[in-house]
Amino acid sequence: MPDIAIIGGGAAGAAVFGELLQRDDAGVVHWIVGRSVPGRGVAYATDDERHLLNVRATGMGVFANHAEEFVQYAARERESVQGADFLPRRLFGEFVEAQVQSRIRAAQARGRRFAIHSDQAVGVRALSEGQYRVELAAATTVDVDAVVLATGALSPRPLKTVAEKALTSGAYELSPWRLAQHARSPRRVLIIGTGLTAVDTLISASTRWPHAELVAVSRHGKLPFCHSSQPLAPYPLQSELNASLLDCNGVALMLRLIREAFRDSQVSDWRAIIDGMRPINAALWQGLTLPQRRQFMRHVRWIWEASRHRTAPASFEAVEALRESGRLQVHAARVLAVEGRGPLDVTVRSRETQLLSTLQADLVIQATGLDTAVAYAADPLLSQLLQDGLAVPDPLQLGVAARPDGQLLDAQGQPRAGLYAIGSLLRGNLWECTAMPEIRSAAHQLAQTLGRRMTIDIPGENSAEA
Repeated sequence: MPDIAIIGGGAAGAAVFGELLQRDDAGVVHWIVGRSVPGRGVAYATDDERHLLNVRATGMGVFANHAEEFVQYAARERESVQGADFLPRRLFGEFVEAQVQSRIRAAQARGRRFAIHSDQAVGVRALSEGQYRVELAAATTVDVDAVVLATGALSPRPLKTVAEKALTSGAYELSPWRLAQHARSPRRVLIIGTGLTAVDTLISASTRWPHAELVAVSRHGKLPFCHSSQPLAPYPLQSELNASLLDCNGVALMLRLIREAFRDSQVSDWRAIIDGMRPINAALWQGLTLPQRRQFMRHVRWIWEASRHRTAPASFEAVEALRESGRLQVHAARVLAVEGRGPLDVTVRSRETQLLSTLQADLVIQATGLDTAVAYAADPLLSQLLQDGLAVPDPLQLGVAARPDGQLLDAQGQPRAGLYAIGSLLRGNLWECTAMPEIRSAAHQLAQTLGRRMTIDIPGENSAEA
Protein backbone atom coordinates (compact mmCIF):
# COMPACT_ATOMS: atom_id res chain seq x y z
CA MET A 1 0.00 0.00 0.00
CA PRO A 2 1.27 3.53 -0.73
CA ASP A 3 2.73 5.91 1.82
CA ILE A 4 1.79 9.60 2.16
CA ALA A 5 3.63 12.54 3.78
CA ILE A 6 1.90 15.65 5.12
CA ILE A 7 4.24 18.59 5.62
CA GLY A 8 3.02 21.19 8.10
CA GLY A 9 2.02 21.02 11.75
CA GLY A 10 -0.85 23.51 11.74
CA ALA A 11 -4.60 22.98 11.61
CA ALA A 12 -4.60 22.23 7.86
CA GLY A 13 -2.01 19.49 8.33
CA ALA A 14 -3.97 18.14 11.29
CA ALA A 15 -7.15 18.01 9.22
CA VAL A 16 -5.51 16.02 6.41
CA PHE A 17 -3.70 13.73 8.86
CA GLY A 18 -6.90 12.96 10.76
CA GLU A 19 -8.86 12.30 7.58
CA LEU A 20 -6.21 9.90 6.27
CA LEU A 21 -6.00 8.07 9.60
CA GLN A 22 -9.65 7.11 9.21
CA ARG A 23 -9.02 5.54 5.82
CA ASP A 24 -7.33 2.20 5.24
CA ASP A 25 -6.44 2.68 1.57
CA ALA A 26 -2.96 4.03 2.19
CA GLY A 27 0.17 2.68 3.84
CA VAL A 28 2.06 4.72 6.41
CA VAL A 29 0.82 8.27 6.90
CA HIS A 30 3.77 10.50 7.84
CA TRP A 31 2.98 13.82 9.52
CA ILE A 32 5.98 16.14 9.49
CA VAL A 33 5.09 18.81 12.05
CA GLY A 34 8.35 20.70 12.61
CA ARG A 35 9.12 22.02 16.07
CA SER A 36 5.65 23.37 16.86
CA VAL A 37 2.93 21.69 18.86
CA PRO A 38 1.08 19.45 16.35
CA GLY A 39 -2.16 21.05 15.23
CA ARG A 40 -1.61 24.53 16.66
CA GLY A 41 0.55 26.22 14.05
CA VAL A 42 0.78 30.03 14.21
CA ALA A 43 -2.95 30.67 14.04
CA TYR A 44 -3.93 28.88 17.24
CA ALA A 45 -0.71 29.00 19.26
CA THR A 46 -1.58 32.30 20.96
CA ASP A 47 -2.24 32.20 24.70
CA ASP A 48 -3.98 35.60 24.75
CA GLU A 49 -7.63 35.04 25.70
CA ARG A 50 -8.63 38.22 23.85
CA HIS A 51 -7.47 36.81 20.51
CA LEU A 52 -10.83 35.54 19.27
CA LEU A 53 -11.87 33.37 16.36
CA ASN A 54 -13.58 35.28 13.58
CA VAL A 55 -15.85 32.31 12.83
CA ARG A 56 -18.66 31.32 15.19
CA ALA A 57 -18.09 28.22 17.29
CA THR A 58 -20.54 26.19 15.21
CA GLY A 59 -18.33 26.63 12.13
CA MET A 60 -15.04 25.60 13.71
CA GLY A 61 -14.78 21.82 13.44
CA VAL A 62 -11.54 20.16 12.35
CA PHE A 63 -13.00 17.27 10.37
CA ALA A 64 -15.84 17.13 7.87
CA ASN A 65 -19.32 16.64 9.38
CA HIS A 66 -18.01 17.12 12.92
CA ALA A 67 -18.27 20.88 13.41
CA GLU A 68 -20.62 20.57 16.40
CA GLU A 69 -17.92 18.80 18.41
CA PHE A 70 -16.07 22.07 19.08
CA VAL A 71 -19.16 23.54 20.74
CA GLN A 72 -19.44 20.43 22.92
CA TYR A 73 -15.73 20.58 23.78
CA ALA A 74 -15.90 24.29 24.63
CA ALA A 75 -18.98 23.74 26.82
CA ARG A 76 -17.00 21.27 28.90
CA GLU A 77 -14.15 23.77 29.32
CA ARG A 78 -16.21 26.82 30.24
CA GLU A 79 -19.74 27.78 31.21
CA SER A 80 -22.51 29.23 29.06
CA VAL A 81 -21.00 28.49 25.65
CA GLN A 82 -23.32 29.02 22.70
CA GLY A 83 -22.81 27.95 19.11
CA ALA A 84 -23.02 31.58 17.98
CA ASP A 85 -20.13 32.63 20.25
CA PHE A 86 -16.72 33.78 19.03
CA LEU A 87 -14.37 31.88 21.31
CA PRO A 88 -10.62 32.27 22.01
CA ARG A 89 -8.30 30.90 19.34
CA ARG A 90 -6.27 29.27 22.11
CA LEU A 91 -9.28 27.13 22.99
CA PHE A 92 -9.68 25.97 19.42
CA GLY A 93 -5.99 25.07 19.32
CA GLU A 94 -6.49 22.83 22.34
CA PHE A 95 -9.51 21.29 20.61
CA VAL A 96 -7.46 20.51 17.50
CA GLU A 97 -4.88 18.72 19.64
CA ALA A 98 -7.62 16.72 21.38
CA GLN A 99 -9.28 15.74 18.09
CA VAL A 100 -6.00 14.57 16.58
CA GLN A 101 -5.18 12.53 19.68
CA SER A 102 -8.61 10.90 19.50
CA ARG A 103 -8.02 9.82 15.91
CA ILE A 104 -4.54 8.61 16.77
CA ARG A 105 -5.93 6.36 19.51
CA ALA A 106 -8.56 4.99 17.14
CA ALA A 107 -5.91 4.33 14.48
CA GLN A 108 -3.66 2.56 16.97
CA ALA A 109 -6.53 0.36 18.11
CA ARG A 110 -7.06 -1.03 14.62
CA GLY A 111 -3.38 -1.21 13.66
CA ARG A 112 -3.38 1.76 11.29
CA ARG A 113 0.23 2.72 10.54
CA PHE A 114 1.46 6.29 10.91
CA ALA A 115 4.46 8.31 12.06
CA ILE A 116 4.78 11.85 13.46
CA HIS A 117 8.10 13.57 12.78
CA SER A 118 9.08 16.51 15.02
CA ASP A 119 11.47 17.86 12.43
CA GLN A 120 11.45 20.38 9.62
CA ALA A 121 11.07 19.29 5.99
CA VAL A 122 13.74 21.02 3.89
CA GLY A 123 13.29 19.29 0.54
CA VAL A 124 11.10 17.04 -1.59
CA ARG A 125 12.93 15.18 -4.37
CA ALA A 126 11.24 13.32 -7.19
CA LEU A 127 12.33 9.68 -7.46
CA SER A 128 11.67 7.18 -10.21
CA GLU A 129 8.34 5.37 -10.48
CA GLY A 130 6.32 8.30 -9.13
CA GLN A 131 7.81 8.38 -5.65
CA TYR A 132 9.18 11.27 -3.58
CA ARG A 133 11.90 11.55 -0.99
CA VAL A 134 11.20 14.06 1.77
CA GLU A 135 14.41 15.42 3.27
CA LEU A 136 14.35 16.46 6.92
CA ALA A 137 16.59 18.94 8.69
CA ALA A 138 18.13 16.20 10.83
CA ALA A 139 19.60 14.62 7.66
CA THR A 140 17.03 11.83 7.62
CA THR A 141 14.66 11.05 4.75
CA VAL A 142 11.17 9.64 4.24
CA ASP A 143 10.22 7.94 0.95
CA VAL A 144 6.55 8.19 0.00
CA ASP A 145 4.18 7.96 -2.95
CA ALA A 146 2.46 11.30 -2.36
CA VAL A 147 3.18 14.58 -0.55
CA VAL A 148 0.71 17.14 0.79
CA LEU A 149 2.06 20.65 1.45
CA ALA A 150 0.16 22.10 4.41
CA THR A 151 2.81 24.62 5.38
CA GLY A 152 0.47 27.56 6.00
CA ALA A 153 1.61 31.13 5.60
CA LEU A 154 5.27 31.83 4.93
CA SER A 155 7.56 33.42 7.46
CA PRO A 156 7.06 37.19 7.29
CA ARG A 157 9.41 39.16 5.05
CA PRO A 158 10.23 42.79 5.85
CA LEU A 159 8.69 45.38 3.58
CA LYS A 160 11.03 46.64 0.88
CA THR A 161 10.79 50.13 2.34
CA VAL A 162 12.41 49.13 5.65
CA ALA A 163 16.08 50.11 5.95
CA GLU A 164 18.62 47.53 7.11
CA LYS A 165 19.52 49.64 10.13
CA ALA A 166 15.89 49.69 11.21
CA LEU A 167 15.65 45.90 10.84
CA THR A 168 18.64 45.31 13.08
CA SER A 169 17.76 48.01 15.60
CA GLY A 170 15.46 45.84 17.70
CA ALA A 171 12.73 48.46 17.25
CA TYR A 172 11.22 46.77 14.17
CA GLU A 173 9.25 43.57 14.84
CA LEU A 174 8.49 41.29 11.89
CA SER A 175 6.22 38.95 13.86
CA PRO A 176 3.25 40.37 15.78
CA TRP A 177 3.26 37.23 17.95
CA ARG A 178 6.59 38.09 19.57
CA LEU A 179 5.60 41.14 21.61
CA ALA A 180 6.70 39.46 24.84
CA GLN A 181 10.32 39.71 23.65
CA HIS A 182 10.16 43.50 23.91
CA ALA A 183 10.75 44.19 27.59
CA ARG A 184 10.98 47.99 27.41
CA SER A 185 7.71 49.88 27.48
CA PRO A 186 7.43 51.97 24.29
CA ARG A 187 5.97 55.47 24.25
CA ARG A 188 4.45 54.97 20.79
CA VAL A 189 3.77 51.74 18.88
CA LEU A 190 3.14 51.90 15.15
CA ILE A 191 1.49 48.91 13.49
CA ILE A 192 1.73 48.43 9.73
CA GLY A 193 -1.53 46.85 8.62
CA THR A 194 -5.20 47.13 9.61
CA GLY A 195 -6.52 43.61 8.97
CA LEU A 196 -7.37 40.81 11.37
CA THR A 197 -3.73 40.29 12.38
CA ALA A 198 -3.44 43.98 13.17
CA VAL A 199 -6.59 43.85 15.32
CA ASP A 200 -5.07 41.13 17.51
CA THR A 201 -1.81 43.06 17.63
CA LEU A 202 -3.55 46.25 18.73
CA ILE A 203 -5.41 44.39 21.46
CA SER A 204 -2.23 42.75 22.77
CA ALA A 205 -0.17 45.94 22.59
CA SER A 206 -2.82 47.98 24.39
CA THR A 207 -2.82 45.50 27.27
CA ARG A 208 0.93 44.92 27.46
CA TRP A 209 1.76 48.63 27.33
CA PRO A 210 -1.26 50.41 28.83
CA HIS A 211 0.27 53.88 28.50
CA ALA A 212 1.59 53.62 24.95
CA GLU A 213 0.13 55.57 22.05
CA LEU A 214 -1.00 53.31 19.21
CA VAL A 215 -0.90 54.10 15.50
CA ALA A 216 -2.07 51.80 12.70
CA VAL A 217 -1.22 52.48 9.04
CA SER A 218 -2.41 50.82 5.85
CA ARG A 219 -3.02 51.94 2.29
CA HIS A 220 -6.76 52.25 2.85
CA GLY A 221 -6.92 52.65 6.61
CA LYS A 222 -9.83 50.22 6.73
CA LEU A 223 -10.23 48.02 9.80
CA PRO A 224 -12.29 44.85 9.42
CA PHE A 225 -16.03 45.23 9.69
CA CYS A 226 -17.79 43.62 12.63
CA HIS A 227 -19.77 40.38 12.73
CA SER A 228 -23.34 40.64 13.94
CA SER A 229 -23.81 39.57 17.54
CA GLN A 230 -26.20 36.80 16.45
CA PRO A 231 -26.42 34.78 13.20
CA LEU A 232 -28.27 36.60 10.43
CA ALA A 233 -31.24 35.40 8.46
CA PRO A 234 -30.24 34.38 4.92
CA TYR A 235 -30.84 36.79 2.07
CA PRO A 236 -34.07 35.54 0.42
CA LEU A 237 -32.76 36.05 -3.12
CA GLN A 238 -29.30 34.60 -2.51
CA SER A 239 -29.68 31.72 -4.99
CA GLU A 240 -30.71 34.09 -7.76
CA LEU A 241 -27.87 36.48 -6.92
CA ASN A 242 -25.28 33.67 -6.88
CA ALA A 243 -26.48 32.37 -10.23
CA SER A 244 -26.21 35.86 -11.72
CA LEU A 245 -22.73 36.33 -10.27
CA LEU A 246 -21.56 33.05 -11.78
CA ASP A 247 -22.78 34.27 -15.18
CA CYS A 248 -20.83 37.55 -14.93
CA ASN A 249 -17.88 38.37 -17.10
CA GLY A 250 -15.61 40.48 -14.97
CA VAL A 251 -15.28 42.17 -11.60
CA ALA A 252 -17.18 45.38 -12.42
CA LEU A 253 -20.44 43.60 -13.22
CA MET A 254 -20.13 41.44 -10.10
CA LEU A 255 -19.74 44.53 -7.94
CA ARG A 256 -22.77 46.17 -9.57
CA LEU A 257 -24.95 43.14 -8.81
CA ILE A 258 -23.76 43.00 -5.20
CA ARG A 259 -24.41 46.71 -4.71
CA GLU A 260 -27.90 46.34 -6.21
CA ALA A 261 -28.60 43.51 -3.76
CA PHE A 262 -27.47 45.74 -0.89
CA ARG A 263 -29.80 48.53 -2.02
CA ASP A 264 -32.79 46.37 -2.90
CA SER A 265 -32.78 44.20 0.19
CA GLN A 266 -35.15 45.60 2.81
CA VAL A 267 -35.04 42.56 5.08
CA SER A 268 -31.42 41.39 4.99
CA ASP A 269 -28.20 42.68 6.49
CA TRP A 270 -25.48 43.23 3.85
CA ARG A 271 -23.31 40.77 5.79
CA ALA A 272 -25.80 37.99 5.12
CA ILE A 273 -25.41 38.62 1.39
CA ILE A 274 -21.61 38.42 1.57
CA ASP A 275 -21.81 35.26 3.70
CA GLY A 276 -24.28 33.72 1.25
CA MET A 277 -21.66 34.02 -1.49
CA ARG A 278 -19.28 31.74 0.41
CA PRO A 279 -20.15 28.52 -1.47
CA ILE A 280 -19.38 30.15 -4.86
CA ASN A 281 -16.36 32.30 -3.98
CA ALA A 282 -13.82 29.84 -5.39
CA ALA A 283 -15.87 29.40 -8.58
CA LEU A 284 -16.14 33.17 -9.00
CA TRP A 285 -12.38 33.55 -8.64
CA GLN A 286 -11.63 30.71 -11.04
CA GLY A 287 -13.98 32.27 -13.58
CA LEU A 288 -11.88 35.44 -13.74
CA THR A 289 -9.11 35.88 -16.29
CA LEU A 290 -5.65 36.81 -15.07
CA PRO A 291 -6.16 40.53 -15.98
CA GLN A 292 -9.49 40.48 -14.14
CA ARG A 293 -7.84 38.96 -11.08
CA ARG A 294 -5.22 41.72 -11.22
CA GLN A 295 -8.04 44.26 -11.36
CA PHE A 296 -9.64 42.70 -8.30
CA MET A 297 -6.35 42.72 -6.39
CA ARG A 298 -5.67 46.35 -7.26
CA HIS A 299 -9.10 47.88 -6.67
CA VAL A 300 -11.34 45.54 -4.71
CA ARG A 301 -9.21 43.37 -2.45
CA TRP A 302 -9.10 45.79 0.48
CA ILE A 303 -12.87 46.23 0.75
CA TRP A 304 -13.48 42.51 0.14
CA GLU A 305 -11.08 41.55 2.94
CA ALA A 306 -12.70 44.00 5.37
CA SER A 307 -16.21 42.82 4.45
CA ARG A 308 -15.65 39.08 4.11
CA HIS A 309 -13.17 38.53 6.95
CA ARG A 310 -14.92 40.38 9.73
CA THR A 311 -13.85 40.54 13.32
CA ALA A 312 -15.63 39.24 16.42
CA PRO A 313 -17.87 41.83 18.14
CA ALA A 314 -15.74 41.88 21.30
CA SER A 315 -12.56 42.50 19.29
CA PHE A 316 -14.25 45.22 17.25
CA GLU A 317 -15.48 46.93 20.41
CA ALA A 318 -12.04 46.77 22.01
CA VAL A 319 -10.42 48.52 19.03
CA GLU A 320 -13.23 51.08 18.80
CA ALA A 321 -12.74 51.87 22.49
CA LEU A 322 -9.06 52.54 21.82
CA ARG A 323 -9.99 54.94 19.01
CA GLU A 324 -12.64 56.73 21.04
CA SER A 325 -10.27 57.18 23.98
CA GLY A 326 -7.68 58.77 21.69
CA ARG A 327 -5.07 56.07 22.28
CA LEU A 328 -5.35 54.74 18.71
CA GLN A 329 -5.01 56.66 15.46
CA VAL A 330 -5.63 54.95 12.12
CA HIS A 331 -4.06 56.42 8.98
CA ALA A 332 -4.86 55.64 5.35
CA ALA A 333 -1.38 56.02 3.94
CA ARG A 334 1.36 54.21 2.08
CA VAL A 335 4.56 53.44 4.00
CA LEU A 336 7.44 54.84 1.94
CA ALA A 337 10.35 54.36 4.33
CA VAL A 338 11.22 53.06 7.79
CA GLU A 339 14.57 54.38 8.99
CA GLY A 340 16.64 54.91 12.11
CA ARG A 341 18.00 52.79 14.94
CA GLY A 342 15.19 53.39 17.44
CA PRO A 343 13.07 55.29 17.76
CA LEU A 344 12.24 54.73 14.08
CA ASP A 345 11.10 57.31 11.55
CA VAL A 346 8.23 56.07 9.36
CA THR A 347 7.63 58.16 6.25
CA VAL A 348 4.12 57.85 4.83
CA ARG A 349 2.10 59.36 1.99
CA SER A 350 -1.50 60.19 2.86
CA ARG A 351 -4.11 58.49 0.66
CA GLU A 352 -6.39 61.53 0.90
CA THR A 353 -3.96 64.43 0.45
CA GLN A 354 -0.90 62.69 -1.11
CA LEU A 355 1.22 64.71 1.30
CA LEU A 356 4.29 63.19 2.98
CA SER A 357 4.71 63.08 6.72
CA THR A 358 6.98 61.30 9.20
CA LEU A 359 5.69 59.36 12.19
CA GLN A 360 8.15 58.46 14.93
CA ALA A 361 7.69 55.27 16.95
CA ASP A 362 9.66 53.42 19.59
CA LEU A 363 8.40 50.13 18.20
CA VAL A 364 7.13 49.33 14.70
CA ILE A 365 5.26 46.04 14.26
CA GLN A 366 4.63 44.54 10.83
CA ALA A 367 1.14 42.99 10.91
CA THR A 368 0.34 42.74 7.23
CA GLY A 369 -1.18 39.26 7.38
CA LEU A 370 -0.57 36.26 5.12
CA ASP A 371 2.51 36.17 2.94
CA THR A 372 2.20 33.58 0.16
CA ALA A 373 4.72 34.95 -2.34
CA VAL A 374 6.68 31.71 -2.69
CA ALA A 375 9.06 33.11 -5.32
CA TYR A 376 10.54 35.46 -2.71
CA ALA A 377 10.37 33.20 0.32
CA ALA A 378 13.47 32.26 2.26
CA ASP A 379 11.98 28.82 2.82
CA PRO A 380 14.36 25.99 1.87
CA LEU A 381 11.57 23.55 1.00
CA LEU A 382 9.64 25.86 -1.31
CA SER A 383 12.84 27.23 -2.85
CA GLN A 384 13.95 23.69 -3.71
CA LEU A 385 10.55 22.78 -5.20
CA LEU A 386 10.68 25.85 -7.45
CA GLN A 387 14.29 25.28 -8.41
CA ASP A 388 13.62 21.65 -9.38
CA GLY A 389 10.54 22.62 -11.37
CA LEU A 390 8.20 20.53 -9.21
CA ALA A 391 6.19 23.67 -8.45
CA VAL A 392 5.80 27.16 -9.90
CA PRO A 393 4.54 30.39 -8.33
CA ASP A 394 1.05 31.65 -8.98
CA PRO A 395 1.26 34.60 -11.44
CA LEU A 396 -0.08 36.98 -8.77
CA GLN A 397 2.27 35.65 -6.10
CA LEU A 398 -0.64 34.16 -4.18
CA GLY A 399 1.02 30.81 -3.54
CA VAL A 400 1.71 28.01 -6.00
CA ALA A 401 0.03 27.19 -9.30
CA ALA A 402 -2.34 24.26 -8.90
CA ARG A 403 -5.46 22.54 -10.14
CA PRO A 404 -8.79 23.05 -8.34
CA ASP A 405 -8.22 19.85 -6.30
CA GLY A 406 -4.87 21.13 -5.02
CA GLN A 407 -2.61 19.12 -7.34
CA LEU A 408 0.47 21.20 -8.10
CA LEU A 409 1.46 22.24 -11.60
CA ASP A 410 5.10 21.81 -12.54
CA ALA A 411 7.41 24.03 -14.59
CA GLN A 412 5.89 22.66 -17.82
CA GLY A 413 2.40 23.55 -16.63
CA GLN A 414 1.48 19.87 -16.16
CA PRO A 415 -0.19 18.38 -13.05
CA ARG A 416 2.45 16.82 -10.83
CA ALA A 417 1.29 13.31 -9.88
CA GLY A 418 1.29 12.76 -6.12
CA LEU A 419 2.11 16.36 -5.16
CA TYR A 420 -0.66 18.41 -3.55
CA ALA A 421 -1.18 21.51 -1.40
CA ILE A 422 -3.89 22.68 0.97
CA GLY A 423 -4.62 25.98 2.67
CA SER A 424 -2.95 29.34 2.06
CA LEU A 425 -0.60 28.07 -0.68
CA LEU A 426 -3.69 27.69 -2.91
CA ARG A 427 -4.90 31.28 -2.70
CA GLY A 428 -4.01 31.90 -6.32
CA ASN A 429 -6.22 29.00 -7.35
CA LEU A 430 -9.10 29.28 -4.86
CA TRP A 431 -8.71 32.75 -3.26
CA GLU A 432 -10.82 31.79 -0.24
CA CYS A 433 -9.09 28.74 1.24
CA THR A 434 -7.67 29.65 4.67
CA ALA A 435 -10.66 29.48 7.03
CA MET A 436 -11.45 26.23 8.85
CA PRO A 437 -14.77 25.56 7.05
CA GLU A 438 -12.91 25.57 3.72
CA ILE A 439 -9.89 23.71 5.09
CA ARG A 440 -11.81 20.82 6.61
CA SER A 441 -13.85 20.36 3.44
CA ALA A 442 -10.68 20.44 1.33
CA ALA A 443 -8.95 17.97 3.68
CA HIS A 444 -11.83 15.52 3.38
CA GLN A 445 -11.88 15.75 -0.41
CA LEU A 446 -8.09 15.48 -0.61
CA ALA A 447 -8.08 12.32 1.51
CA GLN A 448 -10.64 10.80 -0.85
CA THR A 449 -8.63 11.88 -3.89
CA LEU A 450 -5.43 10.38 -2.52
CA GLY A 451 -7.20 7.17 -1.56
CA ARG A 452 -8.72 6.74 -5.01
CA ARG A 453 -5.55 7.70 -6.84
CA MET A 454 -3.28 5.45 -4.80
CA THR A 455 -5.58 2.44 -5.09
CA ILE A 456 -6.07 2.86 -8.84
CA ASP A 457 -2.42 3.58 -9.62
CA ILE A 458 -1.00 0.51 -7.90
CA PRO A 459 -1.10 -2.59 -10.14
CA GLY A 460 -3.00 -5.48 -8.67
CA GLU A 461 -4.77 -3.46 -5.99
CA ASN A 462 -8.54 -3.40 -5.65
CA SER A 463 -9.75 -0.03 -6.93
CA ALA A 464 -12.71 0.20 -4.54
CA GLU A 465 -12.55 2.77 -1.75
CA ALA A 466 -12.16 1.60 1.81
